[in-house]
Amino acid sequence: MAGHMSMLPYRCYLLALLAITGAVFTTPATAFVSRKGNQFLRDDGSVFLFNGFNAYWMMIEAASSPSPEASRVSTAFQEAAAAGLSVCRTMAYNDGGEGALQQSPGVYNENVFKALDFVVSEAKNQGFHLIMPLVNNWKDLGGRAQYVQWARAAGANVSTDDDFYTNPTIKQYYKNHVQKVLTRVNTYTNVAYKDDPTIMAWQLMNEPICEADISGRTLTAWIQEMAAYTKSVDNNHLLGTGMYGFYGSSTPDKVQRYNPNAYQLGTDFITAHQVNEIDFSTVHIYPDEWLPKQSEENRTEFMRQYLWSHSNDSMTVLQKPMVVEEFGKSKTIPDYSEQSRNNYYSALYDTIYRIASVSYSLGGGLFWQLFPEGMEKYDDGFGIVLPQNPSVAAIVKKHSDDMRALAGRA
Repeated sequence: MAGHMSMLPYRCYLLALLAITGAVFTTPATAFVSRKGNQFLRDDGSVFLFNGFNAYWMMIEAASSPSPEASRVSTAFQEAAAAGLSVCRTMAYNDGGEGALQQSPGVYNENVFKALDFVVSEAKNQGFHLIMPLVNNWKDLGGRAQYVQWARAAGANVSTDDDFYTNPTIKQYYKNHVQKVLTRVNTYTNVAYKDDPTIMAWQLMNEPICEADISGRTLTAWIQEMAAYTKSVDNNHLLGTGMYGFYGSSTPDKVQRYNPNAYQLGTDFITAHQVNEIDFSTVHIYPDEWLPKQSEENRTEFMRQYLWSHSNDSMTVLQKPMVVEEFGKSKTIPDYSEQSRNNYYSALYDTIYRIASVSYSLGGGLFWQLFPEGMEKYDDGFGIVLPQNPSVAAIVKKHSDDMRALAGRA
C-alpha cells in the first residue's frame, strides 16, 4: 500500500461517496441495542440491522501514538461512516508483553486504558456501536496462553493452554479482568463502560476453542460460568461468545456436513449459544483458509451453506439473533485478485441480505478488517483501505444502504 494520503484526496473520497449515496448517519449512539427473541432492537423497538467492520488495532494505535487524538482511530471511523458502516468490533484486551493493557494479573497500564477510553468515546462521537471481546484465544496480544503462564508462575498446576477453562486461579484472573474493564469509568466521557450504550455487546473471547475436549462440554461449561458472571457485573449490554460457529457433539450430523473437513475443535455451536446469558450467536467464516484445495466456486458455495445452516439454527433452535462476525479474503492466497475479492464480498453480502430478509434475525456482518492508510504494519493480508479500494468500498456502501432500507421495512 501507498504511504500516507494527503487530506485533499481523503476529503474528495468522502464527498464523492456522500454525493453518490446520500448523507452519512453520525448521530451519537444514545441508547442500548437490545434483543427480543431472534431480533436485535433499537430503543424505540424497531429492528436493528447493520453493516460493520473489525479493527482490532484501535487501542494499540491510540496508545502508541503521541496522543490518542493524534492516532488514526478517528480517520478509520470517518472512512467507515462514509461507507455507511455502523458497528465496529475492536478488542478490550492486550495481556502481557510490550504495550499491554493488563501487564500482569490485575495490574493495568493507565495510559493504554486511556487509549481504550478514547476509542469508545470516538465511536460514540461518530455514531458507532462497538462489539468488544475480553480475551483472545490466540497468543496474539497475550491471549489465554498468557493467563496460563501467569498462573504457572504463581505456582498453579497447569500444563496446557486449555487449562485456561478449568483452573480456578486462571478463572479468577479472567473474572477480575471482566470486572475491571466493565466497571472502568471512561476518562473522556465520565461514563462507566457498563453504562455506555456506545457498546453494543461484550464477548467472552475471540474465537474460543478447546482441543483437550472436542465434545465441546468443557468450553460450554466455561461459557456458562463466565456469561453468568459477566451479566452479574453488567446486565445492560448484550453478550456473545465470539465463536467460529463450528458444530459439536450435540449435532454430529452437522459436524460432518458443515464443519470444514469435519473439524472438531472443542466447540459446540448449539450448546454454547443455548446458555441463557448469551444473547446472540456468532460465526466466523474463512473458506479460503479452511478449504484451500477447493475451487473458488466451491468455497463460495460452502460459505452460503454455512451461513444458511447456522442462521436457521439460530432462528429456530436457539431463538436468538446471529452476527456474521468475521469474514474476508486475504491477498496472500494463491488465486487472489481484486475481482475475486469483490465477487466474494458481493456473494457474502447477498447471502446476509437474503437471510436477514426472512425474519430479520441475522443482524449483520463485519468484514476483517479495516485500515486507514499508513497502517501496513498491522495488515495480515485481509486489510481493506477504503480510499485505495473504491470498487470494494462501493460494494460495502451498497450493502450498508440495503441493510438500512431492509430495517426500515421491518
